[in-house]
Amino acid sequence: MEVTVAMAVGVLVGALPVVGLVAWWWNEVWYALPVKFKLSGTGIRLPAGHMGFPFLGEMLTFLWYFKVVKRPDDFINSKRRKYGDGAGLFRSHLFGRPTIIAFAPAVSKYVYQQDDEFIVGWPSVELLGPTSLVAVHGPSHTRLRSFLTNAINRPDALRRIASLVQPNIVAELQSWAQTGRVNVYKQVKKVTFENIGRLFASLEPGPEVDAIEILFKGIVKGVRAQPLKIPGTAYHHALQCRKKAMDVFRKELEKRKKMELDGLESKTDDLMDGLMRSQDEQGNRLSEQEVLDNIVNHVIGGYESTSLSIMWSIYYLALYPDVLKKLREENATLRKNKAAGEFITSDDISHLKYTKKVVEETMRMANIAAFIFRLVTKDVEYKGYRIPKNWNVALWLRYSHTNPENFQDPMCFNPDRWNVPITPGAYQVFGGGSRICAGNMLARIQIAIFLHHLSTGYKWELLNPNAPMIYLSHQIPTDGVEISIAAL
Repeated sequence: MEVTVAMAVGVLVGALPVVGLVAWWWNEVWYALPVKFKLSGTGIRLPAGHMGFPFLGEMLTFLWYFKVVKRPDDFINSKRRKYGDGAGLFRSHLFGRPTIIAFAPAVSKYVYQQDDEFIVGWPSVELLGPTSLVAVHGPSHTRLRSFLTNAINRPDALRRIASLVQPNIVAELQSWAQTGRVNVYKQVKKVTFENIGRLFASLEPGPEVDAIEILFKGIVKGVRAQPLKIPGTAYHHALQCRKKAMDVFRKELEKRKKMELDGLESKTDDLMDGLMRSQDEQGNRLSEQEVLDNIVNHVIGGYESTSLSIMWSIYYLALYPDVLKKLREENATLRKNKAAGEFITSDDISHLKYTKKVVEETMRMANIAAFIFRLVTKDVEYKGYRIPKNWNVALWLRYSHTNPENFQDPMCFNPDRWNVPITPGAYQVFGGGSRICAGNMLARIQIAIFLHHLSTGYKWELLNPNAPMIYLSHQIPTDGVEISIAAL
């Protein structure tokens, strides 16, 4: 009996290296080897890299750098040291799929320009909406983008946005000063969602908006989760939240359609109205599904990104008093030309040159979308490398923004770096090409307005300036930026 147990243990121990070796090379054999065999003799290569373990791929390495040692940029740096730069590409296996990692601005620019070859595949369009701007392609995308641009980015739309968001921002900052101490991330998310609710569907702050915000928090958590439709998973919960949110907006849309049929004029003039009324050159309107999908999609896109950008601007301005001084001086000059209680306009904001640079620098350093994914629809050759069909391409935007080859002293908050042209394609906070974020001006104007009222009326300090960072799912200090704040 003892001999049998000893033999079994011996066989097990002896088999471990073999099992480990098979596991280490399994994905290489399954995914990379067929491509290499197909390319044999063509002079085209698969990008350097390794596919990692079965199922897991390189997720353990990814999590090591992002969650354990908290040096996210070293995920790419470690590959550069091992494999060189190539054409700015590596192969890997991440988030359940074989993946080409693109970290060079030139590659991202190329991918953005090839809209038919690289489509949005993950995060799942189920959450973003099958008829939303991010999910449609070709002429449908061009048509829909025109509708959204007219509804959001026209000068009259920006003027309306500026007037609608300010009362809530002013009231929120006053409440902060009265409290004296706030968690910026929590409070900014609240005020940002209230403003989005007002802009998109004329929803006034209150219990209904609070309930809808909870639904969108659930959706956002599922956007980059594994798409498992199993009860208890983030993705399944996100789908349920999306269904409930769609029901809320559908009821509002049906109410407005009934008013239109009854000959009653809507007095809301929000994004929903804009999308319902918009027509193309042939007089065609968006379908009900298109209106709803694009409202939900733009709430998802604008809610978290705007909140995080405002949070980071408050954080960095507290750490860089010289920047705050220049920002305050520019905005105080504008304030002097306004009557007491008079709001600034979108035209005013267009003249705040230093404020605009602060906004851009904040978004660069915030890295709200550290990476984005595209699904490859056919085999693509790029500078002698094969990007295989049905693989993902991960555009590693964070690395472009933190690479000293693109931005001198990249971890320094320096709005003056925007005085000179930057490396082409290095700044990608809103994506690029025909799919550059349609709501980019909406985000910028909200941040600038917040900075105007904050800098001219308040002083603040970080309570935990050395708080550790979290990098997933978004970069954020562990304390959510706790500050003490008072009126000037």
